[in-house]
Amino acid sequence: MPTENLTHILFSNWQHTLQPFGVDQVAAEKAFNPLVVAYSTSGRYYHTLKHIDHVLSTIQILQGYTNNLAAVQLAAWFHDVVYDTEAQDNEKRSADYAWELLSNLGIPESTINTVTRLILNTKDHQAAVDDYDSQVLLDADLAILATNSVQYKEYAHAIRQEYGWVAEAEYITGRQQVLERFLLRSRIYFTPLMSEFAEPSARGNIQGEIQSLLSG
Repeated sequence: MPTENLTHILFSNWQHTLQPFGVDQVAAEKAFNPLVVAYSTSGRYYHTLKHIDHVLSTIQILQGYTNNLAAVQLAAWFHDVVYDTEAQDNEKRSADYAWELLSNLGIPESTINTVTRLILNTKDHQAAVDDYDSQVLLDADLAILATNSVQYKEYAHAIRQEYGWVAEAEYITGRQQVLERFLLRSRIYFTPLMSEFAEPSARGNIQGEIQSLLSG
């Protein structure tokens, strides 16, 4: 999908999400432009607007599980807005970014509190049993793990590119540890739909990537 077309689709999505809060088009566009810039910076190969589009599309499928759909959608927009592979506080900085921008748009503080909490939960990809909004966001964020083999290889390659500064041996060790943590979980996905239909594919893809890493 051409970037211009994708940006147009995402802006329509952005406007639609902000509409219930009474945000006018001029303010919505003014807030949207820096988001596009953030997700289009050099060094991003996976955590781009394409990723945001995929997350939002998955949230649409899972929206029936949410308590606060708008907050989940807003959290999706901001959850990777700050992304530095050499930093450990991306989620905190992304949450702070969301707080400032959404406050300027006049979004209610209660909604912003939910949005920032959801963003912070993407750090460890864990959600409480009754935290359905986090469950939907996290499942949407990790939906890429269950895609077909071609898309998964593209994803794995893009992640490697984002960590291009890491030596190969060190990357293999670190990436293997991340992937194995997912396999050790009783469930990668929280929502019933993703657990039933995406879990087997995700586990197969992850195991395949680990084998690929170790075989060189």
